[in-house]
Amino acid sequence: MVSTSIIDALNVRVVGSGDKFLVLAHGFGTDQSAWQRILPYLTQSYRVIVYDLVCAGSVNPDYFDFRRYTTLDAYVDDLLAILDALSVTRCAYVGHSVSAMIGILASIRRPNLFSKLVLIGASPRFLNDRDYHGGFEQEEIEKVFSAMEANYSAWVQGFAPLAVGADVPAAVREFSRTLFNMRPDISLFVSRAVFNSDLRGVLGLVRVPCCIIQTAKDVSVPASVAAYLRDHLGGRNTVVMLETEGHLPHLSAPSLLIRKLRHALASS
Repeated sequence: MVSTSIIDALNVRVVGSGDKFLVLAHGFGTDQSAWQRILPYLTQSYRVIVYDLVCAGSVNPDYFDFRRYTTLDAYVDDLLAILDALSVTRCAYVGHSVSAMIGILASIRRPNLFSKLVLIGASPRFLNDRDYHGGFEQEEIEKVFSAMEANYSAWVQGFAPLAVGADVPAAVREFSRTLFNMRPDISLFVSRAVFNSDLRGVLGLVRVPCCIIQTAKDVSVPASVAAYLRDHLGGRNTVVMLETEGHLPHLSAPSLLIRKLRHALASS
């Protein structure tokens, strides 16, 4: 990203007319278009910053450095570089899935930059451990990686409905579209990095208030993980359960999510 500004490279946009900044950061397999059903409800109250993770299919794959993006720290660098480039000194942050964890790490580095973190479908570790239920065994994850490698298209067709969870065909189509847009080798590389990460040890360093939003049934993140985050994050934390299914409520249940989101942000 040396020859291109990060604003251009990651398709950064600022939308809205409010006096406060709000970041919407998408999760794995999507891009900023995942927020399209949410965005109109926030632009009157906030100047909303949306961008694409470097791994998204909407970003030039030449910008993805396999040596750099081995951990989430490089994604944190990108987020902070965007906020600095926009001269943002204070913002609320909404992160979905892996971007929830990117927000957590960014807030540890720069606690004064964030007024509140809203974490949707967040998980500090996807793998089960002795006293921790992350939802997956190592053997299960290896089968997923093998399926992605063997036939990416077939994997997407099977994974998208499972991840969306709810019976919302439009959401499945939308998630499938953005997954297909990702270059398969980048998708697999990022999946490995995410599933092999373990951020439980740093949760206590967070001082920013967090609202953890979790659906009642999520194939990727068990509901118990939300309680784990509430109990181990270092700030003042709340859990909001959404009475819906799936890992992508901003695609499958936007009207339900926006009500909870507005309430969570009201105190930021």
